[in-house]
Amino acid sequence: MSKSHYLSRICDSELQSALATMGAALIEGAKWCGKTSTAANVARSTLFMQDPDSARSYREMADTKPSLLLRGETPRLIDEWQMSPVLWDAVRFEVDKRGVPGQFILTGSATPADNVTAHTGTGRFARILMRPMSLYESQESNGTVSLAGLFDGKHDIESVSDLGIEQIAFCICRGGFPATIGKPDAAALRMPVDYLEAVINQDISQVDGVEKNPNRVRLLLRSLARNIATMASAQTVLKDIESAGTGISDKTFAAYNNALRRIFVVEPMPAWSPSLRSKTAIRTSSKHHFVDPSIAAAVMRINPAGILQDFEYFGFLFESLCARDVRVYAQHNDGDVFHYRDKSGLEADMIVALRDGRWGAIEVKLGNRQIEEAAENLLKLKEKIDAGKVREPSFLMVLTGGQYAFRRKDGVFVVPIGCLKN
Repeated sequence: MSKSHYLSRICDSELQSALATMGAALIEGAKWCGKTSTAANVARSTLFMQDPDSARSYREMADTKPSLLLRGETPRLIDEWQMSPVLWDAVRFEVDKRGVPGQFILTGSATPADNVTAHTGTGRFARILMRPMSLYESQESNGTVSLAGLFDGKHDIESVSDLGIEQIAFCICRGGFPATIGKPDAAALRMPVDYLEAVINQDISQVDGVEKNPNRVRLLLRSLARNIATMASAQTVLKDIESAGTGISDKTFAAYNNALRRIFVVEPMPAWSPSLRSKTAIRTSSKHHFVDPSIAAAVMRINPAGILQDFEYFGFLFESLCARDVRVYAQHNDGDVFHYRDKSGLEADMIVALRDGRWGAIEVKLGNRQIEEAAENLLKLKEKIDAGKVREPSFLMVLTGGQYAFRRKDGVFVVPIGCLKN
């Protein structure tokens, strides 16, 4: 993508900040999520390690004299650096030698094994995780409600989303891969399917060089898709796979799941463990999520029309869409996203926790009929938190697929996903 056609990303400012303070920046994330375009937008020279005309010679040079590959105007982009992991140590050494910030940008769509580099890069590399585009980045959310604003006490919200239910179903199936934005519907919906097939037949085996059975990979992904936005146990997933007539051992499941994490396909949401007034047991299992909801739709072979026929599953996919977007927005605000559930069944689909101690709780509801129950749950959670050890929440929010953004009389915010931004 040329710089004139570049769609701005929320992490652009994060990259600029990294280059102003550190010798090198590492952008990692799923294939096709826009890492190269974002890096190339600010780079002054580029090395494409996967260039089919030069990849072999680049790898040979990296094995003999990697410093030659680092020559060029700065910041110099080294795309898919993990193709020759020795480049990591070469960049670290060059950063130390030059002693000035903003020298290199590395991008990677897979995490190499822990033992392939001699040094961690601490103090030299700033790490940036890039996810597929949020609805605000793809210009489908109008961005009239800011997550940062809610944390800062700007609570007077009144807005209307232009994103209807049919459009939300389409956005789930198309996903947030930049190359799909603005394409004809049929072509846009095809890309997540192609992405899925590449994961199953190539990427998951290439990440660690261990051949994996494509049928088992597909069944694992399908089970994770069936259980999306839930805390289904490993045994539940294994039984689901076995019901299709294919057995898979615990060891194989762990290996496949780890490989999916290393190529940024799955991104489980960890549990939040706050200080409570009572001794209520908190569930510690992670929630199943893909890095983009379109992966679940692709593996389940479901299109927007199919989603609209299954409103219950639509709700789970919608929660995963919201999880993707909120993670993008939270990262910009130096925060992380968790979920909460205790033994009494009280839950919050997302807890946005900033590193300065502020936090907010979010319940996700596709339709308007469940807003009242969701608001009551959030207020109950607020009462359970020990205010002597944890701050009062900055906000309580019901994130919806509806039209109107407003503040209820009880202080709970109702916000359509088509209004939210970072």
